[in-house]
Amino acid sequence: MSDPVILEVCADSVESAIAAERGGAHRIELCSNLLEGGVTPSAGLISTVRSKISIGIWVMIRPRGGDFCYSSDEFETMEQDVLTAKQLGADGIVFGILQEDGRVDVPRTRHLVGIARPLKSTFHRAFDMSRDFSSALEDIISAGVDRVLTSGGEQKVEDGIPTVVELMRAAGQRITVMAGGGIGENNVHRVLSKTGVREVHASVRVPVPSPMLHRNEKISMGAIKGREYDRAVVLQDRVRRLVEATANGRRRGVKAR
Repeated sequence: MSDPVILEVCADSVESAIAAERGGAHRIELCSNLLEGGVTPSAGLISTVRSKISIGIWVMIRPRGGDFCYSSDEFETMEQDVLTAKQLGADGIVFGILQEDGRVDVPRTRHLVGIARPLKSTFHRAFDMSRDFSSALEDIISAGVDRVLTSGGEQKVEDGIPTVVELMRAAGQRITVMAGGGIGENNVHRVLSKTGVREVHASVRVPVPSPMLHRNEKISMGAIKGREYDRAVVLQDRVRRLVEATANGRRRGVKAR
């Protein structure tokens, strides 16, 4: 009998982390500011989530939104954030660093992997922004990264299935390929059966209204008007349905090798 597929759920709050665990997720990717694709969570959030859940916590190491080419000061911040995550009980880190020409920054990647040990590391979807996936895969393997998260270079992984298949073949047993990008209960079976991946990453958040009764509609604190009264959270039942769909997909699926 084959091992179960690992489900990683993206969470940006204590509430979402708890819901992910209760729903059956195997680990969470913990971050903040998902409007920017996720940045490094605060020490307070890491510590509180660690005290509330027992599943794995992989902490996003990303000092800002935008591209993945970082200045020396930003890289120093990333170093400190890795050490903080390690100290606070994280199980792994999630990051990605590119050079100006779109190649993987191998020396910096290797350095963060090294200072994170014995924590494991994931190279996130900065991979999908690299100039050549074949070269990028070899670069992150040479840097000692344990896992790569990819949508196959597309907005949604369903559209990148052929590329994910090629990456799986090239990776062999040297690195884990995790599929992510638009994964849900309605398409996870297809992704699993077509690619043969054994790990998937999903954001199963849903919007919830603010409890605020008093509102000043004239003011917007951020660039997107009205966001003060909207937020999104992971729901336990949504995670459970995805876990069930993932298990069903694994039983039906045929490994694409």
